[in-house]
Amino acid sequence: MAEVEQESYYPQNLHPGLAPGIDVERKEKTYRVDILMVSVLGVLVTAFVIWGVLDPKGVLNTSTVAIDWIISNLGWLFTVVIAGATIFLFWLAFSRYGRIPLGVDGAQPQFTMKAWVALLFSVGLSSDVIFFATYEPLYYYLSPRPGTVDPATTEAVKKALSQSALHWGINAWALYAIVGVSVAYVSFRKGRLPLISSVIVPLFKKKYQSPAARIIDGLAIVATLFGTAASLGIAAMQIAHGTELITGIGRAGNGVLVGIITVLTIITIASAASGIARGVRYLSTINLFMSVTLAFFIFVVGPTAFLTNMIPSVIIDYIGGMPDALSATVAESPQMKAFLSAWTTFYWAWWVSWAPFVGIFVAKISRGRTIRQFVLGVMLIPAFIVIIFFTIVGGTGIFMQRTACGGGTCSKAALAADNTVGTLPAPEEIFYRMMDNLPGGAIVSVLVVILFALFYITSANSAAIVNAQMSESGNPRPRNWMTAFWGVCMGGIATVMLLAGGHYALQALRNLVVITALPFAVVIILICVSLYLEIRRDPYSIRQVYRTVAMDNAIKEGLENYGDNFAMDIKEVPQGSPLAAGAYFDSTAEKFTSWYQDVDMGGTDIPAERGAASVAVVDNKSLAVIDNNKGANSVTGMSANATTETESVPVAQDATGRDEGSAK
Repeated sequence: MAEVEQESYYPQNLHPGLAPGIDVERKEKTYRVDILMVSVLGVLVTAFVIWGVLDPKGVLNTSTVAIDWIISNLGWLFTVVIAGATIFLFWLAFSRYGRIPLGVDGAQPQFTMKAWVALLFSVGLSSDVIFFATYEPLYYYLSPRPGTVDPATTEAVKKALSQSALHWGINAWALYAIVGVSVAYVSFRKGRLPLISSVIVPLFKKKYQSPAARIIDGLAIVATLFGTAASLGIAAMQIAHGTELITGIGRAGNGVLVGIITVLTIITIASAASGIARGVRYLSTINLFMSVTLAFFIFVVGPTAFLTNMIPSVIIDYIGGMPDALSATVAESPQMKAFLSAWTTFYWAWWVSWAPFVGIFVAKISRGRTIRQFVLGVMLIPAFIVIIFFTIVGGTGIFMQRTACGGGTCSKAALAADNTVGTLPAPEEIFYRMMDNLPGGAIVSVLVVILFALFYITSANSAAIVNAQMSESGNPRPRNWMTAFWGVCMGGIATVMLLAGGHYALQALRNLVVITALPFAVVIILICVSLYLEIRRDPYSIRQVYRTVAMDNAIKEGLENYGDNFAMDIKEVPQGSPLAAGAYFDSTAEKFTSWYQDVDMGGTDIPAERGAASVAVVDNKSLAVIDNNKGANSVTGMSANATTETESVPVAQDATGRDEGSAK
């Protein structure tokens, strides 16, 4: 092979199209607590808790004014983020970029599919899924989205369940997926820290420890704190009411709620300290098993035939009605504004607030999967499990209401006494009321209280771990005391939310979630842009460029010179030749090579002085040894100055005498 002069060189003399990737967890790094960021956030959380204790009504009133302004002026932003992320991810999964691995070439998934799905389901949801599974569809049945169907009608049944599916389905999980796939890619493929800032700051050419990076990670921590604290508050309300029914102790006061929050916080911290592979994984598996068992019990002892017919009908109506449901705006009517504020916009904000910690956690457990496997797995599998769960639980509640009020007047079995939302019991009571109407439901309610606790614990310990990780500059194994600190912060915020809300606790929870999620909605837009630019520069994408050019040139030459009878081979051509596969592609550009200039493929920092030869190593196996004196063209025998040549081959004939093409 003729030697070709090369004016520039590749880092480690490794062509960017051949770099196998860098796994951040293989890098030798000392992680330190970001004292400044933790201190600032700690002061803000403490100030909020003190404000809530001294003036709970002030917290509620201030948050109500703020939420009204956000819904009126910026509610559209949440819808744009949700719809845009969903469309972008489906395109990404089915494009050629879907084959890019979230890890070094040849990496294998850490968890089995069963364990992975269990972790997705348990971490991405909390006890809210049971809380809202009965309350929300029944509410929509009695008070549908404005401009759709009449309340308490046959048409309202399917619309109620499909509206719930919209809020808990694919769109919600798209937010987890976009954060997760981005963090997994930059961490396990490009060797950067598993932080939100690691995805975004390259857009602005900022350093990873710059003030801008700290602000981005700080916003992620704040959104996580309030989103998870809201779930803790709801879990406490549900457990308290379940305890009332089971023990007959009477109405649980604030002292009971604070006690429940304290116990859940302690268990959360203990579980988080045991790590993902042990505590979190086992709890997630138990959680998924109990959830499936609960749904199966309700399906069997409840209106089985009705539910069997509703499940496929709801899924079809949900998918078909998604564009119309997403296009609803506050400008349509005051009634629509009230509906979106109470439900749709709140949900979009809630998923945004959960996206940082769920996304980072899911990234952590998804090393080795391809982008396509990750995106479709995260967006579709848990979403359809939740939709089926909602249809079974919520459909049973609606069936009971319709049966009890079928004759024009409602019997005592009705969940809403006069078939209107005004007579619905408190949200935390509805699930237990429904279970009381099922055979054996009272006994199962005892297990459901445990399930409420498990749901919260599996999601909250993940949130505490991820917040601790972000506080320690991406440490994959953060310190236990830092994890405990964020667990206590979540408990404190949840307590203030409940005390501030009083009888309107749920509204207070919703207000604060939407307010704190707003800044991170902008961050998610930047994540989409940054990920798109990153994957275009991936080694796999670079090879696709070479493949397209080389194949196109070779096929044209073959057809012109040999007709149907040609095969292809690889040869080197002079630098600058228009036939070279990389003739119009600058593979030495910094945007393609900067990510591995300072660290080798094994995660080891590279000294400033380079020897006469460089070796790239993964798992102690040499990938390429390149003599600097010969230039980068000697890496594989095909470089930017290589082409695919064609040559004539003999024509073979089959048994019938027909020509059959031959190829090398």
